[in-house]
Amino acid sequence: MVFAAWALLAGLLTMVFSNVLERQYNPNQQVQINSGNNDFQEIVLRRNRLGHYVATGKINGTKVEFLLDTGATNVAIPQQVASSLGLRRGVPLTTSTANGIVQTYATTLDRVTLGNISAVGVPASINPHMIGNQILLGMSFLKQFELLQRGDQLTIRSRTLGEGRAR
Repeated sequence: MVFAAWALLAGLLTMVFSNVLERQYNPNQQVQINSGNNDFQEIVLRRNRLGHYVATGKINGTKVEFLLDTGATNVAIPQQVASSLGLRRGVPLTTSTANGIVQTYATTLDRVTLGNISAVGVPASINPHMIGNQILLGMSFLKQFELLQRGDQLTIRSRTLGEGRAR
């Protein structure tokens, strides 16, 4: 009976600390939405304990985890995530990454959403060499918005409301 109690306690502590670590890594699981007006929408992201902006968003309506990367030209998606999203490989591309030159495949995302902002027709690349489930949210998405960093917060504001553009 004592062994079962200790095992239960260990399991509960593991669950609690797992949740704490996940919230520290991705403090933007629920993106903070600032009320804009008719001219703009904006969100505020908090930097994680490693100094990165990690946030939960959506691609084509499916929940995903983004790492914002202003050094990435396009949104970069690991092959296993692309497969689960039903994305098809387009033309092969030669891409220069932090890990060297690799072959990736062009694709276009119907809709990318972060909080209350979104963009349609976002160029992306499928990278079979990326490990994990995290998507690099590159400039093909971010360039459509105004970015303002203050301290440990990044404000992303949408000003364009036309169809086929950022919203």
